[in-house]
Order: sequence, then structure tokens, then C-alpha cells
Amino acid sequence: MDTSLILNYVRTVYPQLAEKSLQEEIASVGRMVTFKSGDVILDIGSYIKSMPLIISGLIKAVREDSDGNEIFLYYLSNGETCSMSFTCCLMNKKSEIRTIAEEDTLLIAIPSKYMDEWMSKYASWRNWVMKSYEMRMQELLKTIDSIAFQKMDERLLAYLQNKALKLHSKILHTTHQQIADDLNASREAISRLLKQLENEQRVILGRNKIEMIVKK
Repeated sequence: MDTSLILNYVRTVYPQLAEKSLQEEIASVGRMVTFKSGDVILDIGSYIKSMPLIISGLIKAVREDSDGNEIFLYYLSNGETCSMSFTCCLMNKKSEIRTIAEEDTLLIAIPSKYMDEWMSKYASWRNWVMKSYEMRMQELLKTIDSIAFQKMDERLLAYLQNKALKLHSKILHTTHQQIADDLNASREAISRLLKQLENEQRVILGRNKIEMIVKK
């Protein structure tokens, strides 16, 4: 049952993995895994035994400093993967990031032993992995630029817009404290800036909910 279901997911969510034999291998060796919102999928310091192909949901990747403070890196959604997982799989390294399910998430876990083999065996897999690397690098550069060059209000708005884009929704279910943790800011500062964005008619604030207003 899982084999045919995985095959269907691969063909619909990952059409760029176009080779039929690759799709069939993924269905054969892949394992469907579900995570509840708030679950830690991968923790810092753990070895990575599989690479995720995300079918649905949203995953947040964060780094942690020596004092235990987290900083947001990027989001992963359906049709994407964590390129850092791929690197750690190939090099048998411990993870330097933490990934957390922001929503209930379904993914296909591919055992690490197939990562390198498929790079030389399937052109579509190789091209997709390289494109994934490029996308994650661009997102990391945006994060670095926002920390280095943007004011906190600009960082906050960009963060909210990016999350809404990944969720394909104008409604974000989150708290001021969760946002503050992601942006390494105080809850009071985030609450003040969210109120400022509401006054500017950029968002509508609710109880543990933020609605993005699309400007025409």
C-alpha cells in the first residue's frame, strides 16, 4: 500500500524527479513518516540517517548559539528538501541545525546510502539536489542580509511574508513569543512592531493569529 502511495506522491509533488526508474526506487526504499506540529524532526548533534522529501506541512530550520538562543534560518515546505541533511548524510556528520514541524507534516524518508548512488545514476536527481542547494543558499544569504542590514521592523515583515508564502495562506497561527524566538528579539519589541504593522494596515492581529493584508 505504501509503495503505490509513495509513488503517487513522488509523481505529483516532485515531478522534476522525472525518471520512471528513480520514482520506482524512491517508492521501494522510501518510508512515509508523519510529525505533529511542534515535533523536533532533527536535532543538533544527531546523525542523519535519511533525507526528507516533504509531501505536506511546514518545517522550520534553526541554529543555536552557545547560550542556547535559537535563530531562524529558513522554512521548508512541500516539494522541497533539506540540503544540509544531504551533506551530513554523505559525510556522516552530526547535524548543526534543528528542524521543527511548524505544522503537521508528512514526508518520505530516503535512507542515506542511496544519496550518492543516485547522484551518478539519475540526472534528474542530481539536477534537483543541486537546485535545492542553490535555493537554500539564497535563503541563507537573505537571512544573513536581513540580520546585518535590515531594521527589525523590516525583518519582521519579511519573516511574516515568507512564512505566508510557504504556507500558501494569509493566516499565520503563531504567537508573539514564537516570532520573537525565531528573530532573536524580545517579545515586547515584536508586539510593538506588530501593532505598528497593524496601524499601517499590513496585518490584522488576532489571538495567536496574524492575517496578512495584501496591498493592491
